[in-house]
Amino acid sequence: MSKLILTHEVSGLGAAGDVVDVKNGYARNYLIPQGFAVAWSRGGEKQVDQIKAARTARELATIEEAQDLKAKLEATKVKLTVKAGSEGRLFGSVKTSDVAAAVEAAGIGTLDKRKIELPNPIKVVGEHEATIRLRDDLSATITLQVVAAK
Repeated sequence: MSKLILTHEVSGLGAAGDVVDVKNGYARNYLIPQGFAVAWSRGGEKQVDQIKAARTARELATIEEAQDLKAKLEATKVKLTVKAGSEGRLFGSVKTSDVAAAVEAAGIGTLDKRKIELPNPIKVVGEHEATIRLRDDLSATITLQVVAAK
């Protein structure tokens, strides 16, 4: 087992600044080369404090703001216009960055694409759901209306 300090949020593992134990291969082959983590050391405690401070600065300031944004997100259907074939199949798929851009274009707010989770790849037009982690303890589910570009 390898002890690592996460530098980015990794879904299912932890948030930036967390110290985690993972299998050696996962650390060596994925987390460290992708830049998601660094090896833990005694001097790394200062680094953990810096990462956590940066994370709290990026998080929505108050729980009230997060709840307000959640209410806006869940009350609105976000429309995404994408290129599609004649049967409604998309050329490619909808990415989290596309969802973040559509939410911003709808005037709801700015979202970090890394906080958006799509349960399945979206490859057809229609209505789909996506989950957005607003804070560690608060998530919102939005409805995406995927339509074909004319």
